[in-house]
Amino acid sequence: MKKLALLVVSVLASAGMQAQIMTPQPSPAAKLSQTVGLTEVTVEYSRPSMRGRTIFGDLVPFDKIWRTGANARTTISFSENVMIGGQELTAGSYAIFTKPTATSWDVYFYTDTEGGGTPAQWDESKVAAKTTAAVHTMESPIETFTISIDDLSDTSATLGMLWENTYVGVKFEVPTDKAVMKGIEKAMAGPGAGDYYAAAVYYMNAGKDINKAKEWMDKAMSMTPKPAFWQLRQKSLIYAKAGDKKGAIAAAKESLAASQAAGNEDYIKMNKDSLKEWGGK
Repeated sequence: MKKLALLVVSVLASAGMQAQIMTPQPSPAAKLSQTVGLTEVTVEYSRPSMRGRTIFGDLVPFDKIWRTGANARTTISFSENVMIGGQELTAGSYAIFTKPTATSWDVYFYTDTEGGGTPAQWDESKVAAKTTAAVHTMESPIETFTISIDDLSDTSATLGMLWENTYVGVKFEVPTDKAVMKGIEKAMAGPGAGDYYAAAVYYMNAGKDINKAKEWMDKAMSMTPKPAFWQLRQKSLIYAKAGDKKGAIAAAKESLAASQAAGNEDYIKMNKDSLKEWGGK
């Protein structure tokens, strides 16, 4: 019994020691973030090294799907829709798979990002975009697999993959002009209903010019086809604070009706309490 106890203590102590030891990973994880125009691009991958091995055509066989890195699947995320090889890739995250040959790589953007390595069952329906990129031979070898985002412009960039003496670049285009024009049109059109509403509520809560808050609230409501009960509630409070009791009562009655239709008991009570306070029954 004593020997068994000593054995258990020894095993636990050994496990505790092992749990505290940290060693470098052979293929450390990396994360690359880059703004291209107005689009955020993020790549997450693991970086294997050559370590004296022949890579392409040997460690990474030609004409076979490669995970394009090590460990978990390499992923790329776009904050906006982008164009790759004439195909639109919607905003989101994708696994990057490649099929290298001596002269070119097929590059796949795969919707299933989970798991390590290539899928046990390749599903063509999960290929959101595919393009082919030429292989460029570099004079100086790259020891550690590297992904880069280069050739930056306002509207495009190149996703680069470098290892051994090989460089492959995939150009993608981002919708900068569309986003900028949308912003310009919105700015030139002036403030929207939400802008006027937010400014009015802020002015009231911050104790600023209540008449200006009332003016902005009127603009917000005139631009809103069907104001919500919570918006009408704020309108009633602004009117009351501005000394327009009649307007406050009318707004509170509208808010009460809308909150009753929505079944919101909190707003029903608040509106009834305010109507009682303002003499609106």
